[in-house]
Amino acid sequence: MKKLRIKLGLLFLFLTLGLHAQQKEAYPFENEIIAFKKADSVKMPPKHGILFIGSSSIRVWDDLEQRFPNKPIIKRGVGGCQLADFPAYYMDAIVYPYEADKIFIYAGDNDLASGKTPDEVFESFKKLWRMIRAKQPKTPIYFLSIKYCNSRANLMDAVKKTNTKIAKFLKHQKNGTYIDVATSLLGADGKPDDGLFRPDRLHLNTKGYDHWQRIVQPYLDEGV
Repeated sequence: MKKLRIKLGLLFLFLTLGLHAQQKEAYPFENEIIAFKKADSVKMPPKHGILFIGSSSIRVWDDLEQRFPNKPIIKRGVGGCQLADFPAYYMDAIVYPYEADKIFIYAGDNDLASGKTPDEVFESFKKLWRMIRAKQPKTPIYFLSIKYCNSRANLMDAVKKTNTKIAKFLKHQKNGTYIDVATSLLGADGKPDDGLFRPDRLHLNTKGYDHWQRIVQPYLDEGV
């Protein structure tokens, strides 16, 4: 009986490990992308909407659509993804299919937190830019600047350098716009205002998103 219990225990362990292996994501946040694709298969957002893509600062902007009720917002924030993940994995699933009239991008801080340099993040942005342009040559593209936050205070210089590189690049691109949403989150002392962030000091709270709404609104209204 004891040997039987051991064999059954080993069998259960192997089955569990096998199931875990099957569920292992092939690329970062694959399960979230699968969920987006499934939702789109049930009800595809109308084409020519306004697409917001990026990392968790987009994903946890819970009332994004409600803040701009008269705009056809399509929100596709992906976990704690990196900017580099978009050109590498996500374009066919959650960028190209919508044929958006405007694309807003927020990502890059997770890349820096993973140890990438400002130059590497900038290269990822340019790759994303080129891939969008190849499919949608005239679509306005807006980059929301990487925010400063006290949970990653050691990255403030890297954030500034990355933002500067992307801002300079977009200054010379047609239908490309850099939007500074980072400065408004700083207090009088020049440091991130924790009152605009959740307790993790990384993600924005409602007051923080109030600042973003005010800054982004004019760009949503462009061309209307």
